[in-house]
Amino acid sequence: MHKMKIKKGDLVQVLAGKDRGKQGRVLEARPVDRRVVVENLNMIKRHMRPRPIQSRSGMTPQMREGGIIERPAPLDISNVMIVCPNCDTPTRVGTVERTVRDRTVRVRVCKRCNGDIDR
Repeated sequence: MHKMKIKKGDLVQVLAGKDRGKQGRVLEARPVDRRVVVENLNMIKRHMRPRPIQSRSGMTPQMREGGIIERPAPLDISNVMIVCPNCDTPTRVGTVERTVRDRTVRVRVCKRCNGDIDR
């Protein structure tokens, strides 16, 4: 089983690479590859050929635009760190079991200020 402490929608800061020190939201988490895709960071250029878009109705075939397209590439999980919403600093993540409405729930917490990361 592949588990990561970073989820889609988290604010992360890049620790290494060409975008070191920049922050962005996680668009996609890939636990099997241990990678995350961060919005507007680690941008790469791809040459794309125009191709028809498959429409559900099948009425008018539309063409996807070709040319040089910039998109974010996956970053290794070891090169990013979650930014705590309470203390606004990059931090390590711990988990604590809490009881909410007669159920035990695992909550991610900041290792610096012990504040909840999950809302």
